[in-house]
Amino acid sequence: MGDGQSEKFDLPMLLKLDNLDIRGVASKDLSLRAGEYFDLLSKFIIREPEVTNALYKIAALDSDENTFHTLADFRSLLDDIGCNIFTIAFTEIIDAGRINDRLFSSTCAKKVLHDFYELHMRIMTAKKTETADIAPDSDGPPGEKPAESYEMQTLYKALKMLDHQEATRKLQILVIDDSPVMLKTISSVLSDEYKVHGLSNPAMVEKFLDQITPELFLLDYQMPQLSGFDLVPIIRSFREHKDTPIIFITSQGTTDHVSAALALGACDFIVKPFQGNTLRERIAKHIVRKKLF
Repeated sequence: MGDGQSEKFDLPMLLKLDNLDIRGVASKDLSLRAGEYFDLLSKFIIREPEVTNALYKIAALDSDENTFHTLADFRSLLDDIGCNIFTIAFTEIIDAGRINDRLFSSTCAKKVLHDFYELHMRIMTAKKTETADIAPDSDGPPGEKPAESYEMQTLYKALKMLDHQEATRKLQILVIDDSPVMLKTISSVLSDEYKVHGLSNPAMVEKFLDQITPELFLLDYQMPQLSGFDLVPIIRSFREHKDTPIIFITSQGTTDHVSAALALGACDFIVKPFQGNTLRERIAKHIVRKKLF
């Protein structure tokens, strides 16, 4: 494992997964390399169809001894990658099978199926591909790799490296506007102080937010595919962005527009054309407020 031919994963993206206790795994085995941990995730991906099929059989009361053996064998891998919640859930299913309580094991399997599938999909999303995606960003690609590769480091050291980068990095702002000129203008105003990501295609926001966690959003009010109003519920659907400040930027500054934006959950409204100092002051105010609360 971890021989250089292993598949690679975006560690910061993995750290966003609630069902993976990566820090716990690193603390338990200080010699475990990040590449070796990625090998374990690859095994999870390879075996997922077999395990999902076993869960479906148990849920449908169509299981046999081999079905429960599949879960028992997979449970150790769940423990190795830090899936404590699923380790407990699988143990309940297996124990119920051992005493032939198929109804209870079926109920438990039904409860865990959706979350198990979601975990698999999120791990797949964090998997790095050979060809990097075109960056929807005005200042470098999303999920860009640290200057020092962490695959060959111990997982514990890799996490320390990422913690240091997090502590010293610029705060991130995502600007969504279909005008390339406006994206460049906002970036030039803010880039000295913030890491500015510019997204001209609002339909890409969900894919983007799987990789990047901005501290603030600047949304154009009117766009051809999805308006700023349409984007708010999408952004709020991400658990980490329930309270992230959202500022609308628009040429329509009527009272009705402002009221509608605030009712949707935006925290502010800036009318074009605006002064650079005004934009910086509004952003600083809301980012400070977010930190306080």
